[in-house]
Amino acid sequence: MSGEAPLVSFTGVTRFYGEGGGLVRALAGVDLTINRGEFIAIMGPSGSGKSTAMNIIGCLDRPSSGSFTLLGVEVNHLSQDQRALLRRNFVGFVFQGFNLLNRTTAIENVELPLIYRGMGRRERRERAREALHRVGLQGREHHTPGELSGGQQQRVAIARAIVTDPLLLLADEPTGNLDSQRSLEIMELIARLNEERGITVVMVTHEPGMAGFAHRIIRFVDGRIASDEQRAAA
Repeated sequence: MSGEAPLVSFTGVTRFYGEGGGLVRALAGVDLTINRGEFIAIMGPSGSGKSTAMNIIGCLDRPSSGSFTLLGVEVNHLSQDQRALLRRNFVGFVFQGFNLLNRTTAIENVELPLIYRGMGRRERRERAREALHRVGLQGREHHTPGELSGGQQQRVAIARAIVTDPLLLLADEPTGNLDSQRSLEIMELIARLNEERGITVVMVTHEPGMAGFAHRIIRFVDGRIASDEQRAAA
């Protein structure tokens, strides 16, 4: 693995919003390397730049200056459509608010990324069913979000994120809307996906207990990396 290019690389990345007196420096020159198979927690106070960094890694935003590469590709040079293709093929997203379609069943929610890929109905239905089984929701395929608990809804969201077999899973406060027991279950699931399937995980969280599942904790302050701690294996 030592000769392999980093999955994600930032070199002097900045991100500014606004101008003049209203200029906000969300990122103020960040150097960061993420290798395949890592499980990273990003922490920091509100406004520290952690969500901006996450959005850039997910190709949802782009730096104002500096270099950002994903899979060895310089993303700044890509068009919007090319960035969308990179995102669709290699990145899965899990959000605090689940972002499920309320009147749509679990299996139909999980199928959505495969529809965007143009996959046929039979194959995508089978892939979606497998993903739901992988997150422990066999027998819940035809339940709508309103018929599922918060923890089960987040499992559907994780199944949707992994149904495309992404190299990178980005999780933004994935346990923010869950109680402590459901939070632990979700974190154990994410850790298992990292360990067993080799999916690289980058997670933003405010909760030290959830960050404790990660192998590496990066703390942002005022748009810069304040600390980057490699945790000893349990």
